[in-house]
Amino acid sequence: MEGVSSYIYILAACLLVIFSYVYNIISQKTGIPSVLLLLISGIALREILITNHQTVSIPSYTVELFGIIGLIMIVLEAGLDLQVSRKKIKLVRNAFLSAVFILAFSSFACSALLYYSLQESFLNCLIYAIPLSVVSSAIVIPSISHLAEHKKEFLVYETSFSDILGIIIFNYIIAGNFLQAGNLLLFFGSTVLALALSVVLSLLILLMLTKIKTKIRFFLVFAILIFLYAGGKMLNLPALFIILLFGMIVSNWHLALFHRFYKWMNFSEVNDVVKLLHSLTAESSFLIRTFFFFIFGLTIDVRLLIEIDVVLNGSALVIILFIVRYIYLRFFLHSHIFPELFFMPRGLITVLLFYSIPEVYKLSKFNEGILFFVILTTSVIMMIGSISYGRPELEAISDELPIDANSEVWIGIGEEASDPDEDEQYGHS
Repeated sequence: MEGVSSYIYILAACLLVIFSYVYNIISQKTGIPSVLLLLISGIALREILITNHQTVSIPSYTVELFGIIGLIMIVLEAGLDLQVSRKKIKLVRNAFLSAVFILAFSSFACSALLYYSLQESFLNCLIYAIPLSVVSSAIVIPSISHLAEHKKEFLVYETSFSDILGIIIFNYIIAGNFLQAGNLLLFFGSTVLALALSVVLSLLILLMLTKIKTKIRFFLVFAILIFLYAGGKMLNLPALFIILLFGMIVSNWHLALFHRFYKWMNFSEVNDVVKLLHSLTAESSFLIRTFFFFIFGLTIDVRLLIEIDVVLNGSALVIILFIVRYIYLRFFLHSHIFPELFFMPRGLITVLLFYSIPEVYKLSKFNEGILFFVILTTSVIMMIGSISYGRPELEAISDELPIDANSEVWIGIGEEASDPDEDEQYGHS
């Protein structure tokens, strides 16, 4: 759009932030995900511009740039929200296993579908299937504020693990020769190294935050975290561990594990850091998420969504993803599955990994509309589950029901669980 004044872009950006804030309020009242409203706004603006014979060209690296920064901020925000305690070990373990098995089974099932549908290399189909199998924490985490506390924690852990595992496995496979013993050893070695580095770097960054007394320090930390993430990616290290563990260490500084460090960083100093860091991270995540999903909406051509192969293949993929999630949650966790079953959106990670597929692994017959179809459809499914879960009539019904860990409806919907034994919430039988 040549000839447009810079002030128009400034006004548009400000309006977008205002609308995003309004969307957050609507999301809290209705359960409709704010990111879905941002996507729809981007799609609507694209159609308005096309109707007025304006060209819409968004470089893929722009979407990728906002996506990477947004991912870092969202994972950091998730880490700051995670409180670790002995009674939550089972919940964390089950969230991890859920992420592992659902990601693995979904990837192989989706790759099989693409293989028989497109008749191309199974390895290439698997590389496309992994991004489609990752549950988006960028969409889930901002959309679960109305859920009960134990449900929020499970979904935060599960989606964070899904993001991290999806990125690690995807990068490992596209590196080539992933079945060789030497590469497997190198992969596990790099993961252990990343975990060790994450702990050390997290403590050093926290020490720096508590010792720097100038007013300008937190965006310095953000710059360091982004630098470490980008550097880790270039070295093929699971760099998201650094971000997640930093957030978890900061938010769990009260644990006895960290008492030995109190002579350098006492609890009150770290607590002040946590409060301000949490606020700044939430604000930054909101801003980056706003621009990413709106810009991504601008890239979606709705005409692709009505093509017959997009509808058929996209619907088949969504059905597979839904069935795999239902089977695991229902028959392996042996606990209630509503509304966790519906929180399966694909989004930021799916887009980032999709744009990162090397040319040598590209599927010549894959229609990009399938990607858009899966992202939008799974977001709508989450919206349906979120709205249904938050209905007043369901809350009224739940108040009349006894507590039952195997019940499909949980008592106190929308409120923090009052059951003292939280391990039973998501425990295996």
